[in-house]
Amino acid sequence: MTEPRPRPRAVLAMAPRTARQVLDDRALARLARLTDLDGGLVLDDLTTPAAHHALATAELLITGWGCPPVDRAALDAAPRLRAVVHTAGTVRHHITAACWERGIAVSSAAAANAVPVAEYTLAMILLANKRALDIARDYRAERRRVDWNERYPDAGNYRRTVGILSASAIGRRVMALLRPHDLDILLYDPYLTADGARALGARQVPLDELFATSDVVSVHTPLLPETRGLVSRELLAALRTGGTLVNTARGALVDQRALTDEVLAGRLYAVLDVTEPDLLPAGSPLYDCDHVLLTPHIAGSKGGELRRLADLAIGEVDRYVHGRPFAHPVRPEILDRSA
Repeated sequence: MTEPRPRPRAVLAMAPRTARQVLDDRALARLARLTDLDGGLVLDDLTTPAAHHALATAELLITGWGCPPVDRAALDAAPRLRAVVHTAGTVRHHITAACWERGIAVSSAAAANAVPVAEYTLAMILLANKRALDIARDYRAERRRVDWNERYPDAGNYRRTVGILSASAIGRRVMALLRPHDLDILLYDPYLTADGARALGARQVPLDELFATSDVVSVHTPLLPETRGLVSRELLAALRTGGTLVNTARGALVDQRALTDEVLAGRLYAVLDVTEPDLLPAGSPLYDCDHVLLTPHIAGSKGGELRRLADLAIGEVDRYVHGRPFAHPVRPEILDRSA
């Protein structure tokens, strides 16, 4: 068994509110056993004298939502820094090119955050095919017995087709959750082979075919310059009437004006946990559209699910302390096609 090295000096870098929400007393106590950590010190600005004093001896940076960029100036103030463990998903907002140039090892809790996003997506796909929101709205308005089979003859999930846009970590988990259900799963991912798709329980198809033949399309593509607006007006027009678009990725992946036109016309449905902008203007017609379920970016870790992020991050700290490689490393060579 590998003996632990002397406890490394660790510093928290995130918004103070993030630290309170993600790292409860139990988590802080676990970190204090593994590292030399001042749990009361949380840096949300790496340029202050207090930050520079803390960074001067830091070997490990534990980051979270609200962490400022770890740029060259911050690294100059942290000559002993060797690793960053992020208690959330993407590291794009704070890990800079200077970190990679310096050889800093980086880990992310994206795998833990993928779990609730996939669970949310599964629930929304099943409810969309069941026409649960339509039927609930009608029942609330009419308050009488109705032959729902007569009114919604196509409702239900048996042998419906679900299109998954990208075999990202979340997309893969969604496909795994869909597998026990009697659904046909299509996948579009330019980085995956047909055999790779079959191994995930899906059939690889071109992007236009995915939209033309799916009852529900769920978006799991990272937002990159080449994927901005990927879900175009033409693709939305190809989605069959009554189809549903589920987006838990990024709002800018979708031509929102085109989607708004489709849902206001009553032709398509949408489940949107993300929009562009992230907070829609108060006058947006999407708030009141019966064909849209709008949620405020809640698919990711919320409430008690934040404990999962902390547990994964602490596991990574444990590995680092014992001289083992991260189980969830972030690799710079795939950042150009990952979230």
